[in-house]
Amino acid sequence: MSDRTSSPLPTAAALTTAVRSGERTAVSVAEEHLARIAAGDDEIHAFNTVMADQALAAAAAVDEKVAAGEDPGPLAGVPVALKDNMCTRGVATTCSSKILEDWVPPYDGAVVERLQAAGAVVMGKTNLDEFAMGSSTENSAFGPTLNPLDTSRVPGGSSGGSAAAVAAGFSAVSLGSDTGGSIRQPAALCGLVGVKPTYGAVSRYGLVAFASSLDQIGPFAHDVTDAAMVFDVIAGHDGRDSTSIPEQLPSMTEAVAASQAVGIDGLRVGIVTELSGRGLDAFEPEVVAAGAAAADALAAAGAKVDEVSIPTAVAGLSAYYMIAPAEASSNLARYDGVRYGLRQPGPNTASMMAASRTAGFGDEVKRRIMLGTYALSAGYYDAFYGKAQRIRTLMISEFDKVYEDFDVLISPTSPCVAFEFGAKADPLTMYYNDVCTIPANLTGHPAMSVPFGLGAHGMPVGVQIMAPAMQEADMFRTAAALETAAPALETQGASE
Repeated sequence: MSDRTSSPLPTAAALTTAVRSGERTAVSVAEEHLARIAAGDDEIHAFNTVMADQALAAAAAVDEKVAAGEDPGPLAGVPVALKDNMCTRGVATTCSSKILEDWVPPYDGAVVERLQAAGAVVMGKTNLDEFAMGSSTENSAFGPTLNPLDTSRVPGGSSGGSAAAVAAGFSAVSLGSDTGGSIRQPAALCGLVGVKPTYGAVSRYGLVAFASSLDQIGPFAHDVTDAAMVFDVIAGHDGRDSTSIPEQLPSMTEAVAASQAVGIDGLRVGIVTELSGRGLDAFEPEVVAAGAAAADALAAAGAKVDEVSIPTAVAGLSAYYMIAPAEASSNLARYDGVRYGLRQPGPNTASMMAASRTAGFGDEVKRRIMLGTYALSAGYYDAFYGKAQRIRTLMISEFDKVYEDFDVLISPTSPCVAFEFGAKADPLTMYYNDVCTIPANLTGHPAMSVPFGLGAHGMPVGVQIMAPAMQEADMFRTAAALETAAPALETQGASE
């Protein structure tokens, strides 16, 4: 077992309590995490950019506030890592793509501003599948990220770097983006808690767009309390994001505390039959068993658990892989070698644009751009993109109907545990990893993954909790109950 995972690391809650009380300095916490990065990230490659100087300066500012008796913020001194598709003023934001390799934003994204205002210390920018397109972080232009629990296996994707940073102890928490499961799936594969909020609950201002109607930012953490603390900081209305929800969400930290205090008696939990994995070869038996055990644990804790059918859930994968590439085709049209990013020479403008995009984009990005452009083309729009949007509308209706009888829904997060590099080279096989997570993106509802035991090869299994829009409090309550009941994660496959 790796030293990175052999002993419990301090939680974000413990670190900020120590910093705020003066028991520890934020600088000492930052130095400790920078030392871990220096010792281990050459192997793991969680980071594209380590922001050591900025981190130490931010930590020193926190210590000055503490010394002056000022409130340093709810995340004072907490080391955080940012997925490298979130804009950071003066620091490269590459999306792990050659086409943006040297692009430096002139502004910070909304979530970056909120973390800094809360006293968090940004350690750096993390690796991802190029433009967040992938489920393994094998599609980065700068090389793959390894799973700290077993370096022969992937950390999941597309936010694999953010998940690996937390799993390896390089940061206490991190942020990822989730378009079809890109927070929840790597959280499951790395034994972490990962949260996709309601669409619009967290500002997308400063997030480089993949599929604008699906993208959402959320946290990775070692436990549900830490995830709730970060959620409370980054959530809230932002007038710079036209899709930002004006209503204020209640405190998730308080929801978790309430669950721990009074339990979940009477909570109505639905097991989604179509996403349970029973009888499906693509689902590993240990994953199916963990989902069933999680349902039993919730019932034992006082919840009312029953099965429920949502027929369109199985069509989500097909609909997503029409809608997301179509939006990507539109969003990535801006990378043309003219305004910013990579520019290749050419005898005329059209040749220069073609050469720049050919050299700048990787195979998976090109694949999705072509698929999306085809789906939007004349003569095919109604047959493909339009039909996918109709399925999406029907899915929203079916989920809304089910939520009249259930407070939350559960399923496995991923059909399998972390797999070996190169094991899913076929795109369709890789895409199936998102079968359980995609519905929440299409509906815009919140969902999160919580570790629940071990599966094949001694690797973690994640259980997904879904809830209606803006009902994150019930989702976090359920997550806290599952966390309490979950078997200990003593991974057997970790690297030496």
